[in-house]
Amino acid sequence: MPDGLIVADENGVVVIFNRAAQRLTGISADRAIGKKLPAALPLSDSEGNCWWRMSRPYDGLWTRTRHPERSLFLADGTELLVTVGYVRRSRDCEPDQRGAVQRVTITLRSAIARARIERTRADLVSTVAHELRSPLTSVKGFTATLLDKWPRFTDDQKRVMLETVNADADRVTRLITELLDVSRIEAGRIVVHRSLVDIATRVDKLIAGRVAAGESPSRFEVHATDDLPETWLDADKVDQILANLIENAVRHGAGTVTTVIESALVCGGPGIAVSVRDQGPGIAPEFAPRVFRQFWRAKRRGGAGLGLFIVKGLVEAHGGAISVSQAPGGGAEFRFTMPAGAPDHG
Repeated sequence: MPDGLIVADENGVVVIFNRAAQRLTGISADRAIGKKLPAALPLSDSEGNCWWRMSRPYDGLWTRTRHPERSLFLADGTELLVTVGYVRRSRDCEPDQRGAVQRVTITLRSAIARARIERTRADLVSTVAHELRSPLTSVKGFTATLLDKWPRFTDDQKRVMLETVNADADRVTRLITELLDVSRIEAGRIVVHRSLVDIATRVDKLIAGRVAAGESPSRFEVHATDDLPETWLDADKVDQILANLIENAVRHGAGTVTTVIESALVCGGPGIAVSVRDQGPGIAPEFAPRVFRQFWRAKRRGGAGLGLFIVKGLVEAHGGAISVSQAPGGGAEFRFTMPAGAPDHG
């Protein structure tokens, strides 16, 4: 388990000191097991007071069942988030034994890890607020203007304003969808509905849609080998992956966006590999490990920085992997692989 776990018996002697506890405290299990709690795990509050003396776990209130999480410190100043629980004797015991402590369980968490999580949450709130403010300000401005001065505008002017409102509403919807995807990925709740998918055909449809929206057909190339294996994937999620990678190449790259689809060996079995390449400046090697993190953006303005994080989560939900490197002709190359073959229904 990721949390440190320490258990002491009815006499206050440590009987369990797991690996996470050893890692978080720097104290070996050999040194801790068999010792009384204050000696095995010396904890103090921010004012230097011994926490065990203050909390009196074995002779405190008999109705107490736990201590909520709080920050405590080891002798070397390491801060830990500590939660304490009590296992007490039942009411069926002898009167003088009722409520007596049988076990004390101590759970330890890293204060550094908690601070990192809180910073991530703060970044999320800040990013979402920033991304929502611009389209909502636009929607509010145009709707207020139209309501207040409707007769003054021509039909063409009204259409332009309403199209802007519609586009901004779509932008807000996309952000909310991304946030829901992030939540599902972090919770491990991505559900894959597999069906037979022809990735080359889906790439062609995505590109046709971009061309219909005004992109030049010469901007795109698709190369698919003839020996592609049968792939059973989630069609909607594959579309989401491909659309995000192609959009990323168009927006941040330059020149021709090339999609290469070929067979590959994945986990010792047949699989498929898809590479999306551009001819732009590429991604510096020192930034490569960061591109799939939340909120990473190539430029200060470039969306919420969630797209590639979501792509990675969707690829991995299929049992695949994704990486970024330098394209053969310069620019960035995003390459993902997925296992092929029919799903195992047995």
